[in-house]
Amino acid sequence: MKRIATVALTALAPISWGSTYFVASELLPPDRPLFTGVMRALPAGLLLTALARTLPKGEWWWKSAVLGTLNIGAFFPLLFLSAYRLPGGVAAVLGAAGPLFVVGLAALLLGERARARTVLAAVVAAFGVSMVVLTAEAKLDLIGIIAGVVSSVSMGAGTVMTKRWGRPDGVGPLAMTGWQLTAGGLVIIPVALLVEGAPPALDGNALLGYGYMMLINTGIAYWLWFRGIGQLSATSVTLLGPLSPLTAAVIGWAALGQALTPVQLAGMAIAFGATVAGQLSAAKTAHAAEESFSSAEQIHRNISMDLTDGQVRR
Repeated sequence: MKRIATVALTALAPISWGSTYFVASELLPPDRPLFTGVMRALPAGLLLTALARTLPKGEWWWKSAVLGTLNIGAFFPLLFLSAYRLPGGVAAVLGAAGPLFVVGLAALLLGERARARTVLAAVVAAFGVSMVVLTAEAKLDLIGIIAGVVSSVSMGAGTVMTKRWGRPDGVGPLAMTGWQLTAGGLVIIPVALLVEGAPPALDGNALLGYGYMMLINTGIAYWLWFRGIGQLSATSVTLLGPLSPLTAAVIGWAALGQALTPVQLAGMAIAFGATVAGQLSAAKTAHAAEESFSSAEQIHRNISMDLTDGQVRR
């Protein structure tokens, strides 16, 4: 039950990210994706760091900078570049392929076994997402594709390295999230100024949208995401990623009146089913690992008892 609750809470992060397009298109200034990235990350990071009342120490200054760059600072601009140069459906499919990168990196850096069922679940989920978001008019752009792939690799590497490095003793996920969001936001600032110029004037709708993006879509969502990485395997967490484009499709239907065809509905069912199957496979792997550890611990205890008994008999 504890694992189910952790998975459910972690899933709220990609579900929240699925609302990004709706909020950006309906409330935020147009053509300011990098400024939006700064407004999402930096205020939320400073707020969470202040609430945690903990600053990095020693090596965690540069580790936080690396993680913040991978998860936020590089990921946001590359994601926006991909979204601008590609149809939304193509960009979403590239993002949905992110779990495949994490499976490979987790096997290489964390020793997490890349099981065939997990890989299959990731592939099927990406296929289901493609059924939801791709259209016959979708055109490809090389720069957009490269940006989309690199953004997925960046987020995947950030997820794996967050799991690999863990957290300093006595530091919770709130502080870790704050450090990374602050570092990521600072990385985006010079890029935003160079590409987009001075910040735009903000009206009431923009302030409302940025407030939601900062608090819910980024602060709470990334806290749940990094909290999940600390308690679940990197593969299990990233397999929740396809929930983001699925949520975006549902919001488009419910709030914007966008129609959903039978093919799209089938794709949603396939992607959601693959996501659930991936979590079940990850749960079995985690259970087997726990049993293996328990067995090894019991053997070690028995050997220790035998040695102690031998010393007593002597």
